[in-house]
Amino acid sequence: MVSLSDLRRFKADGRKFSCLTCYDASMAKAMEIAEVDSILIGDSLGMSIQGRDSTLPVTVADMAYHTAAVRRGNQHAFIMTDLPFMSYATLNDALQSSKTVMQAGAQMVKMEGGAWLAETVQVLTRNGIPVCVHLGLTPQSVHVFGGYKLQARTRAAADQLIADCKAVVEAGAALLLLECVPAQLGQEITELFPQIPVIGIGAGAATDGQVLVVQDMLGLTFGHTAKFVRNFMQEQSGATAILDAFKAYHAAVLDGSFPAPAQTFQVEL
Repeated sequence: MVSLSDLRRFKADGRKFSCLTCYDASMAKAMEIAEVDSILIGDSLGMSIQGRDSTLPVTVADMAYHTAAVRRGNQHAFIMTDLPFMSYATLNDALQSSKTVMQAGAQMVKMEGGAWLAETVQVLTRNGIPVCVHLGLTPQSVHVFGGYKLQARTRAAADQLIADCKAVVEAGAALLLLECVPAQLGQEITELFPQIPVIGIGAGAATDGQVLVVQDMLGLTFGHTAKFVRNFMQEQSGATAILDAFKAYHAAVLDGSFPAPAQTFQVEL
């Protein structure tokens, strides 16, 4: 089973690692066979599974249910679980929510935010709960951002994001996830923290790992498709097409061919 220590070793060795969202046991088993390194039980299930307009209605109980299903289906990947909207608004909320999803099978919790999360990260880490902090475009704050847009477009905004990363890393964050930021910034942050693995989604090719929503990489996106998405299913055929798509994604992340320049945001900072 892939562990947090393995992810750190991958970074030290310059070996990229793959991550996909997953919500059920059958997909989890296919990802195990494909040797996908890590799985995120994302609150994206609100849209992908529940058919909602955003992630905001998702509950801790939802996350625990899907975490348990994924864990039963996969004994290989490192498993992270999102703490959903307002489930970590107070320290007690964060502890109780984390307890629930960790007991369901998560090896790490993921929270969206910046420097203001430092105390929460510190308390969770002290209680044996590894934390991934999600920065950049944070979907739980979509109404604050006014939509799903590229973040940190200016040097000042990039420096603020770096300061947020420093604050949560100093508090004990074990992993960073950057979404929808310029490739240059993804590289800067990845290099700035040599001991902290950095996962990107729309953050360029220089991050240590890559993550996509599983429905997106299988082409099950109806309507707008984000720039950073690649349809790996389109390249496969036959009865094992989904499994082959997972294998192709894992291989493309490891060999650096995903993301390609067409899937990154090139902004001079």
